[in-house]
Amino acid sequence: MKKIAVLFVLVLALTSCKKSKNTSKIVVADWLPGKWENESVDGDLLEIWKKTNDSVYDGVSFFIKGKDTLHFETIQLQQKGENLLYVSTIRGQNGDEAVTFVHKPEIEKQLVFENPKNSYPKKISYSNQPNGSLTILISGIQQGKPSSTSYSLKKSN
Repeated sequence: MKKIAVLFVLVLALTSCKKSKNTSKIVVADWLPGKWENESVDGDLLEIWKKTNDSVYDGVSFFIKGKDTLHFETIQLQQKGENLLYVSTIRGQNGDEAVTFVHKPEIEKQLVFENPKNSYPKKISYSNQPNGSLTILISGIQQGKPSSTSYSLKKSN
């Protein structure tokens, strides 16, 4: 009886560990929380991320020129089951409704999210650079032609 109880506890522990490992996709973004910024003559681009819990990171992105906010976006990284999702809501676009992009885990050393049905962007990539900076690349089709824009931001905290 004692051996059966020990075996049961061992199987339960191994099953719990395996489940935790399979569902923990968001850890690939553990480097993301903090304040990222790029100041230029064209304006200031900021992205601020915080870890809300073990399956959600909340972010905000904005571009300010002078006293005007030209771009404001709320972003959320969410782990839903086996999927890691990038959910973006841009003020004044898409009826202020969220657009969801799905993580492509087969691309190493980057956070790459795609939504082939979205007009623009279709792909959003975050690359953690070894010099303490972040490169964001958004790409897709604009006016019938491939288009992409890259941003480089430094971590300020």
